[in-house]
Amino acid sequence: MNRLPRADGTRTQMRLVVQLIAILSIAILPLGLISVYQTSNVLRETRSLSATALLQKTQSITAAERELIQSAIGAAKAISSAASVLGSSTDTCDEVFAQLVQQEARYVFAGYVTEAGELRCSSSGEHQQLSEDDVFADHQANLEPRVETRSSAVLSGRIVLSVSVPVIDNGAFLGAVWIAIPYTVANQLLTGDDQAVDLLIFDSRGEVLATETFDDDRRMSQPADMRLIDLVPGQARTFQHQNRAGVERDFAVVPIVEGIVYGLGSWEPQRSGALFGATSAIALYFPLLMWAAAMIVAYFGINRLVVRHIRRLRNWMRMYAAGRIDFSEAKLDSAPEELEVVAEAFRKMARKLSDHERRREEDLAEKTILLKEVHHRVKNNLQLISSIMNMQIRKSSSPEARTLLRRVQDRVMALAAIHRTLYTARTLSVVPADNLLKTIVGELVKVGGTEDGDRHISVSTYICPAEITPDQAVPLCLLATEAAMNAVKYAGPSHGKPAWMQVILHDEGDNIYCLSVVNSRDETAKPIDDGTPSGLGSQLIESFVMQLDGELKVTDLPHRYEVHVTFKAQEADLSSEHVDY
Repeated sequence: MNRLPRADGTRTQMRLVVQLIAILSIAILPLGLISVYQTSNVLRETRSLSATALLQKTQSITAAERELIQSAIGAAKAISSAASVLGSSTDTCDEVFAQLVQQEARYVFAGYVTEAGELRCSSSGEHQQLSEDDVFADHQANLEPRVETRSSAVLSGRIVLSVSVPVIDNGAFLGAVWIAIPYTVANQLLTGDDQAVDLLIFDSRGEVLATETFDDDRRMSQPADMRLIDLVPGQARTFQHQNRAGVERDFAVVPIVEGIVYGLGSWEPQRSGALFGATSAIALYFPLLMWAAAMIVAYFGINRLVVRHIRRLRNWMRMYAAGRIDFSEAKLDSAPEELEVVAEAFRKMARKLSDHERRREEDLAEKTILLKEVHHRVKNNLQLISSIMNMQIRKSSSPEARTLLRRVQDRVMALAAIHRTLYTARTLSVVPADNLLKTIVGELVKVGGTEDGDRHISVSTYICPAEITPDQAVPLCLLATEAAMNAVKYAGPSHGKPAWMQVILHDEGDNIYCLSVVNSRDETAKPIDDGTPSGLGSQLIESFVMQLDGELKVTDLPHRYEVHVTFKAQEADLSSEHVDY
């Protein structure tokens, strides 16, 4: 009878889940595919437009730089090919270079440097032996024009863009024609109208020749983890990479002088304005809106069909856990059949559990009452035995017999105190040890155990609150009784003061307690024992300490005697506890 509803409910839940998955898939999948396709096309087109625009801007802005460098190389080649000019008199040669610098205002210096590093003629009329840094000896290894950034002693250490062309006669290297362009002029030519483009030019060796701004951050616009020399081979091209500042950028590389000088431009990837047009907006955002609408509808639909009913079932369970047991009138509001089956199953379960709990409480209450009655009867019987012993003590004529009977009576009263405590306690799983010890000391004083003829013993107690199990209560009470009786027996005046006794229960933390019984001693009396007690009281104390799984420490001093027992309180078993019957 119970299997059919469960199977029907499972099939109904599976159908609901399959329907929801199918509806959401049909509604979202086409829109998602369209959105992904159109977005990828838009982004690819935008990326392509951004790279193309950057390449055009880089070529446009470096055009002036290209014209300057190419004109300088052309002028140097023209002079290097006129061997008669370079081999003529110094004055004639100086005049040629002076006219070149005068005609081109962007040239700051021009001259002819021989293979030996001698400045034979120049636009400034200087003739001297150049330093090693100014020698163009590396032209011998590569007989090609060179463009580089350098400072020269001839120009008073001024940094210039140096253009040098080798002079060759019948295949022999004779020197180089050198034209110097101010570095500021080379930098200014890279300044365009578009401030978003970062530009620099570099040579075939990967050395930076000029930048827009000559500052400490001029190299931050270069591609990260890439060398400029790696960008030299090939034609004009674009790529996307992070710069050294960690920003994603578009890069464009264009040749300024093929094989000699190159330009590098970069900017942040530009997004086409068409991206934010009506068509692109619909292509990108409408599927997202549809997806969001489908999710909202699905959420509210699932919430109405399933979630709100499950939430009500959860509240029923919480109320049941909090103590409410009657759910016979609890109903779900227009819930699906499968959830109604769950609700009915919960109501049946709650009724069964409530019946079991009620019967368990009744059985526990009956058992507790019987146990308390047993403790009450045992307490009465022990008190009856104590009364009989008290009658026997009064009739006994031997002091030794009275003392022995009184010690036995104290032990019986200690047991009676335990059963009285269990009878009156609210729970049977734990026993208040402080109340037990106070009762034992009170009984000791009440029956006159601290009075011995003319001798009176002052008793003081300091007992902290503590709870122990009934299994520990018996050895602890008997232990306290034996220790207290021994203390009364051997207590004596000390330092001119009457005899005294202290009973202390101290909480050491972590459920560890220390019971101490201390009494004063007469300094002139003999020691109680030599550390190996053989009396019945001492043997009983050791036995009770073993039952407590504790540690016994005895301190025998001339003026006092101390007994310390350290033990750990056991964890109470609350399975049989019952409160407020």
